[in-house]
Amino acid sequence: MNYAEKLHKAVEMTLTAGYQLDKDAFEFLNVIASTEDPTEIMNKALQRLGKAKDKPLFIERRFLEDLLKEIYISEKMTPCQEKEEIDQKWVMEGKKLFHPYAKEVESNIKVIEDPGSKLCTSGNLTDYLEYFRDRFKRMERILRQRIDVKSATSIIEALKAPPNTKLKIIGMVTEKREFKQKIILVIEDLQASATLFIPQSAPKELLNKASKLLLDQVICVSVTKTRSNMLMVDDIILPDVAQKQQNKAPVPVYAALTSDLHIGSTKFQEEALKKFLLWLNGKYGNEKMREIAGRVKYVLIAGDIVDGIGIYPNQRRELAVKDIYGQYKLAAKFIEQIPDYIEVVIIPGNHDAPRRAQPQPPISDEFLELLEESRNIYSLGNPSYLSLHKVEVLMYHGRSLDDIFSTVPGMEHSRPEKAMTLLLQCRHLAPVYGGKTPLSPENKDFLVIERTPDIFHAGHIHILGYTNYRGVLVVNSGCWQAQTSYMRMQGLTPTPNMVSVVNLKTFDVEVLSFS
Repeated sequence: MNYAEKLHKAVEMTLTAGYQLDKDAFEFLNVIASTEDPTEIMNKALQRLGKAKDKPLFIERRFLEDLLKEIYISEKMTPCQEKEEIDQKWVMEGKKLFHPYAKEVESNIKVIEDPGSKLCTSGNLTDYLEYFRDRFKRMERILRQRIDVKSATSIIEALKAPPNTKLKIIGMVTEKREFKQKIILVIEDLQASATLFIPQSAPKELLNKASKLLLDQVICVSVTKTRSNMLMVDDIILPDVAQKQQNKAPVPVYAALTSDLHIGSTKFQEEALKKFLLWLNGKYGNEKMREIAGRVKYVLIAGDIVDGIGIYPNQRRELAVKDIYGQYKLAAKFIEQIPDYIEVVIIPGNHDAPRRAQPQPPISDEFLELLEESRNIYSLGNPSYLSLHKVEVLMYHGRSLDDIFSTVPGMEHSRPEKAMTLLLQCRHLAPVYGGKTPLSPENKDFLVIERTPDIFHAGHIHILGYTNYRGVLVVNSGCWQAQTSYMRMQGLTPTPNMVSVVNLKTFDVEVLSFS
């Protein structure tokens, strides 16, 4: 199980036993999950509570902290070790000389695709028509690469077919209606549209696929022609990514994946970020952490470097720096502390200075110059593809994940990697038009996932999670911001101050906490 799955299981164990975790206890579990198994901690906690005379309704953070210290003393410390060493278990100042392996390795970074320099649209009706036509053609080409889709015909030909004919068609979902466990879809190609029917008696797998379909998503559908112009759905075939063999770096260099710094916010976790920067310089952490730090060659920041201005209701009340230039100026003071031998790549998010509509151009020169006062940065658009020692990385801020959570049954903010996996299955970073994600009608749809990456890195959700899907390492990198009033209103509890560090040679992931 990965970090998020273990945390989820620990919470389930607690609820099943009749207890609840208060907010501080849950945040504590989030923190220790990067170094300890939260299920083991909660199992011991429940055993302890089972013997107690007075059983509390809520489990508090102090109880878990005391329990963890006892476990560490009894299981992991020799009798001669002093009790104050317990607090150094998580973080210790390094006393040995720091000789970073990555400093001796020449960087190998290439930009494969950056839409930022190719944006061109007037925003008129013709542009929108051309945008969706381009999306359809690109998605159709991806679908037809599948052996089971090569024989797909046009919607017009399907409607002309005699009753009971079985065939396949490719179309964009323009309407989806559900009633009494029946599902009706309307799809269209470049010439015609058709109404599809999925009955209540359809196989459970088919109903599950249909329930997760998004508007404006391009799919292939196996259908049976009825006596009318309605087509009965037998199966739904998604573009999806094929199982791939990962490109791996020839040397064991690491990439630190992070996002959502939100510098300028009163909720910005400044002390935690300082610890992260000290760690990169070999001045923070135990020997294992310092060994990992010495192999970090790349730091990838997937958007929301600053908190911005006027992004959410009453944001001004939670701004420590109320000027966007001041926010970027402050961000520069942090970024310049990253060692020179480490390459820094940034893309914008919805809180940053570029336009909100996707794809986003890179952060403009007037703000980039502030960030680059003391060091060079690779500033790319959102999304962007790059190669790090031949490992292909798709960086995307993740704004469209809001549409996934609000429309797809079973998707939870606590598991952002599942929503990111759905985008891979769609082969599109923002399928839904007219939802929470503004889209720009470019002459090319840069949000189609035409090449399958080795790593898919996003942020935006403020909750860390990762998984491996068909050879693609999927990482949502959490944040450096505590819960804001807007998050609280949405019922979202962030997992700040953690960083996913990926070994580009083995694809092993280490999650480090800097709380």
